[in-house]
Amino acid sequence: MTESWLHSLGDFNWVTALLLFILLFSILQGLLRGASRSAGRLVSLLSGGVLSVLGILASIPLTLWLAPLVQSWLSGVTLPERDLNKWEQIYYTLLTAIRDFPLMRVAVVFMLSYWLIRTVLGLVSAFAFGGSSWLGRLVFGGERPATLLSRLAGAGIGAVIGAARCLFVIAVLFISVTLFPDSGFSRYVEASPVYQQGARSVIEPLSGNLIKEKLPVFTRGVEEELNGILQRRYEVIDADIPRDIGQAAAKITEGAQSDEEKARLLYDWVGSRVTYDYDKVEDYEKNGNWREQTPQMTYDSKRGVCIDYSRLYAVMARSQGLQVKVVTGLGYDGRGGYGPHAWNEVYLSEKEQWIPLDSTWAGSGNWFNPPAFNETHIPDKIV
Repeated sequence: MTESWLHSLGDFNWVTALLLFILLFSILQGLLRGASRSAGRLVSLLSGGVLSVLGILASIPLTLWLAPLVQSWLSGVTLPERDLNKWEQIYYTLLTAIRDFPLMRVAVVFMLSYWLIRTVLGLVSAFAFGGSSWLGRLVFGGERPATLLSRLAGAGIGAVIGAARCLFVIAVLFISVTLFPDSGFSRYVEASPVYQQGARSVIEPLSGNLIKEKLPVFTRGVEEELNGILQRRYEVIDADIPRDIGQAAAKITEGAQSDEEKARLLYDWVGSRVTYDYDKVEDYEKNGNWREQTPQMTYDSKRGVCIDYSRLYAVMARSQGLQVKVVTGLGYDGRGGYGPHAWNEVYLSEKEQWIPLDSTWAGSGNWFNPPAFNETHIPDKIV
């Protein structure tokens, strides 16, 4: 086993180097501190771990009680009927995301609950016992001059502390490898024999199926919510629907009998009336100058790029009672590659489903919920 570790160092696997450095550094610390101070440090780490576990256990029921109350408190949040500045956009995006996304709400409430409880427990511990090293001083008789035997004992205690620190790092890496098993980073981590030994001998037996089976499922749920939050910002930015755009959308959809008819009529109008602004793209690609424009600017000029088409469509659709999203990601460029793109998804109440549409590409064919839409459009993913 030691030979494989040294071979890994010879190939300079930084994971192996990092873990061995943590272990050797902790042993050196113990050697310099001696038994008494090293034991106090060990007790300090253990007591901190106990307080953290108690904080987590207490935070769980508090979170379950508070989360519905927070949702109720935020139910009255409405977006102002005016243009919002940058900080207001962030503020309202965060509030509405906490209100509407369950995992986001639970995560925020849990973190705040844990921070509050852990702080209180730390203060109580410090007040009651005068610091976390009191037990070490009581057991080992306080600090005395370190003899050779004391230093050797300290080195042994330092090895225990170093092993605990290494296991924490291995646990974090194990979670990362489990979530992204096919990434180059994961393959590099798994090439470290020190990581493999710790993961297989300690982390896997302790975690059982929790990490390998449950965590990826939970993470996919979080990823979906984060993607939703990313799209939510356009709902906040474009919450105020200009009167002339609303009136135009009402005229376009006049006589429509279903959500699908409304959505299709608006798709046809935006796709045929707005012209793609190649000058805007060229200015950005050559000069790095991005000209942000509102749906009102797109409506007035009848020019824009994909995000402008999508934001205008979303505002017009919402003005007619449709639920609609602005989706960002990658679109097929027709030359075998993909580039940044934006499109929409709209909810059809009569079919109880979301459908995709791309008004930017309307001039090149039917991109209103075509069968192969997902082959040419890849939504953003949080990785």
